[in-house]
Amino acid sequence: MPRTFTDPDAIAEDIVREVGPRLVVGLPLGLGKANHVINALYARAVADRSIHLTLFSALTLEKPNPSNDLERRFIAPVIDRLFGRYPDLVHAQALRKRALPLNVEVVEFFFLAGKWIGVPAAQQNYISANYTHAAKYLLDRGVNVVTQLVAKRVVNGETRYSLSCNTDITLDILAARRAGQAAFKMIGQVNSELPFMPGAGDVPADTFHAVLDSPETDFPLFAPPSEPVSDTKYAIGLHSASLIRDGGSLQIGIGQVGDALAQSLIVRHRHNGEFRDVMQRLSPDAPLRESAPFEQGLYGVSEMFFEAFLGLIDAGVLKRAVDGVLLHGAFFLGPKSFYRALREMKPDDIARIQMTAVSFTNELYGDEDAKRRARVDARFVNNAMMATLMGAAISDGLDNGQVVSGVGGQFNFVAQAFALDGARSILTLESVRREKGKPVSNVRWNYAHTTIPRHLRDIIVTEYGIANLRGKSDAQVIAAMLNVTDSRFQIELMAEAKDAGKLPRSHEIPRSYRDNHPERIAEALKPARADGLLPSFPFGTDFTDVEQRLIPALQLLREAASSIPELLGLVATGMTADEAPGVSECLTRMGLAQPQTMRERVYRLLLRGALAQGRL
Repeated sequence: MPRTFTDPDAIAEDIVREVGPRLVVGLPLGLGKANHVINALYARAVADRSIHLTLFSALTLEKPNPSNDLERRFIAPVIDRLFGRYPDLVHAQALRKRALPLNVEVVEFFFLAGKWIGVPAAQQNYISANYTHAAKYLLDRGVNVVTQLVAKRVVNGETRYSLSCNTDITLDILAARRAGQAAFKMIGQVNSELPFMPGAGDVPADTFHAVLDSPETDFPLFAPPSEPVSDTKYAIGLHSASLIRDGGSLQIGIGQVGDALAQSLIVRHRHNGEFRDVMQRLSPDAPLRESAPFEQGLYGVSEMFFEAFLGLIDAGVLKRAVDGVLLHGAFFLGPKSFYRALREMKPDDIARIQMTAVSFTNELYGDEDAKRRARVDARFVNNAMMATLMGAAISDGLDNGQVVSGVGGQFNFVAQAFALDGARSILTLESVRREKGKPVSNVRWNYAHTTIPRHLRDIIVTEYGIANLRGKSDAQVIAAMLNVTDSRFQIELMAEAKDAGKLPRSHEIPRSYRDNHPERIAEALKPARADGLLPSFPFGTDFTDVEQRLIPALQLLREAASSIPELLGLVATGMTADEAPGVSECLTRMGLAQPQTMRERVYRLLLRGALAQGRL
């Protein structure tokens, strides 16, 4: 049995005594961090500078941090409700404040998107790595401690622990330890909210050197609330759903497009006529590829397991079992309802969901024949930030070197798509973003940073359609990309391609792709939205009804923040708008029912205007 502790400082002292002053500590990606153990080790290093502490991690989760007063009014109650007792990681706060002591090093290979831009120490210590390479890099650094949040179960007097949300890298480095390729102390921290997942992550107690297990160190899991799915994301999800072949395999990456895709697949399966109708409105001149309900169903093999997969199982879309398993995942993260559903799932049902190593989900190596038999007609769906006209994708960083998130498993899945017969890589892309109040194209002629090179171009999907790029010439690829580009930018981008000699001077964008505007997308989705087939929160939300109404209004305000004319327009609308039902509740929720200062009066008018425009 492992040593059991109830005091974080005591377990930290034991670790230092057993391992010595040079600590190379592996932390799981995302949810599975043993926060109390990590904080205690960090406190020891701060107090004793003879200790050198290296924390090797990814996807450090932090509570939302409002950037202005209006955001604070909205998010502060949500933070209290959802994250009130979640223990902050002290080293992350010090890193952000540039107050990390010299004897502490924090190394990450994947960031929470956009949260570490402009933080020099984080950017300088970032490792660009495929998810499947991270375990090797951790072993190369001489990892001697691995800390992990675990679930606990006693069966017939035997204590077992579940790696639960993070089997990903942990299973791979445990295998290395068994093979004599590593020597590290495994440290667990028990959490009562963590679901006990069956499979390879269900390990005996003697896997651990020590375990922190106490009601005082139990805490609510980090549970980011689901974000609303916009028209743009639903259009991308619907187009992507028309590429998923019945009887095939499915991987979905991080982001709201995943929710949109899952709901679109459910609509295709349960409301097939309506699915065909909305696809006809979205792309009247494009052939509909895959549109039938799912008779054989899909098998899921995805590094990230999130709530939408449960929706696909419940809807009978994910039902093609491989060795009795509907879904293999490597890590999970989601809202409170997701964790609760896993904890309450019947044994036979949860046995069909197996958490396993990221080397299994993301690679073909190791039992390759069996993987090939299972991963038939695979579709790997992942998000990109930008793409070039020649098919390169930018997903992890900017051209000035700043890292936004990380490569993660994206390159792994693109490579699998080319290695497997019948498989395709689908990179999804919102064609436009707002920058300083103005629309900017996410389709570029070129860009000085690449995540997926153009020689691995396959399928790119925007809200305006599908660009099938595999095996096409540069000119054909450019033409296909222009067809799915927002029409406000098509002419300029086409001119750049022609000036570079990569597109014939005679080329013209087909008439059916010259109306690529957000208004057309909204109009095409309106009937399905009205019928409740494409809800803003397809798999539920922890936001209240009033908060759900406030979210799009606050988004509108955020987009208008850098434009004085737009802000003045919202104020004017707020002065003349009728008092529609629900507005007073929104103003009360934001503390603006009875404004006391001039600033609050302006906020009230802006919010009324944004709420009114959101109804149009």
